[in-house]
Amino acid sequence: MVAPAGANNPHATTAPGKAPSASTAAVANTATTEPAAHAQEPLPKDLPAYGKERSLPPLRIEQRKLANGLTVWVLPREDGPPKIHYVLTIRGGLAADPGLQPGFSSLLADLLKEGTTSRDALRIAQDLQSYGGDLQAEAGVDGITLTMSGLASNAAKTITLLSEIALQPAFPEHEVELAKLNAVQALLAAEADPDYQARRAMGRLVFGAHPYGHVLPTQASILSITPEMLHAEHDNRFRPDQALLVITGRIAPDAAFRLAESVFGDWRAEGRPMDATPPAPIDVAPGHVLVARNDSVQSAIRIGRPAIAADSPDYFPLQLTNAVLGGGFRSRLNQNLREDKGYTYGAGSSFRAERAGGAVVAYANVRNEVTGAALAQFMREFTQLGSKPVSDDELAQTKHYLAGGYLLLNQQQAQVAAALADYWLVGLPPQTLSDYVPKLQAVTAAQVQAMARKYFAPKDQSIVVVGVEDVKAQLAPFGSFDIAPR
Repeated sequence: MVAPAGANNPHATTAPGKAPSASTAAVANTATTEPAAHAQEPLPKDLPAYGKERSLPPLRIEQRKLANGLTVWVLPREDGPPKIHYVLTIRGGLAADPGLQPGFSSLLADLLKEGTTSRDALRIAQDLQSYGGDLQAEAGVDGITLTMSGLASNAAKTITLLSEIALQPAFPEHEVELAKLNAVQALLAAEADPDYQARRAMGRLVFGAHPYGHVLPTQASILSITPEMLHAEHDNRFRPDQALLVITGRIAPDAAFRLAESVFGDWRAEGRPMDATPPAPIDVAPGHVLVARNDSVQSAIRIGRPAIAADSPDYFPLQLTNAVLGGGFRSRLNQNLREDKGYTYGAGSSFRAERAGGAVVAYANVRNEVTGAALAQFMREFTQLGSKPVSDDELAQTKHYLAGGYLLLNQQQAQVAAALADYWLVGLPPQTLSDYVPKLQAVTAAQVQAMARKYFAPKDQSIVVVGVEDVKAQLAPFGSFDIAPR
């Protein structure tokens, strides 16, 4: 995960396309001759200076590996509510799904909560409520994660329930059929959403045939799933040597390790682990697609390209570059397309880095009549960020915005546990949580400019527009667009 998901999430959405036309490059090359549309408004006078940025305090993480290969991290806390949070994450998510069952992991994760060999779904809910806790199960690109909490006084009962749900799922047939019906209904609703259509098309352009580009379900893939398939895939993926257990809250490390050993110590791996997801391609020929949606009054625009895996040296510089370009209300894209031009209610960009690759995607939904004009402004901002160093003031404000949000979010022990699990899943060490702010602060204006040239060059961008076919004439300056049904 490593970056917030949203309507622009490239993994929820991917076929190599055509190279950009000469006219696309022409639009990009003339962009810097226009006056700046995103000049930062000065702050009111006499405001006190920003305080010195603080990092999260050094994490007191106790780490141990059980004899069966399960990695356990314990982060005790003496303050906060008297609760314990458990996060169990398993490598092998949506990118590991069988070729004919895209989206399989999502149904697998949902059904873990619907009964074990000793408790049905109602009993699970009742027991969890009596423990003062909650439960979440979700599938990501690289893994499946179970999150459970409970009062510290019920620590043993809560982790016992977690182990049953993770290791002894029943996958009762009636629950499987109900889950499939609900998933199909949710898919039908999603497929009517232009944002979803844009995400799907962009994912295929960015990742081509790589598994990261084929993680969304189809009706056929959902309906083909059986309890037998769920059991087989669960047994294949749920292995202690491919799992991490994070424990945070009001508990001493020794007590936490004893609990982990008592309920997970007998967990055994059988057979060989599944193959790792291959690296996603970084150089993919850009493509241009117009997804026909002839009742649209807006065009959903997505502009993106492949980026990096989470362990790349570009990880922190690209985080900051994306934030300057489109990471918040005061970002350049939003100030230009929303505040200056009035084309949209909001414009921005996202950067996602997973274990085997990633993507950058810029986005906005604009009025039909300004579709081409909006695309020109996107390309203009891309070019300008790569051709002129960001000012000291804009750089400082963006760092302050990112650091403040990060620190605020990670005051919650549940979020800390989730972040640690996410970092492990994508191959980053636990100290990344403490290193985030210092490494962000170390990024220079020259690095931001280099990242913009490397990952936001207009000639390298794939473009997806979901909207009426009448906008195709406006798209001509940006290349030849294939028309795809929604």
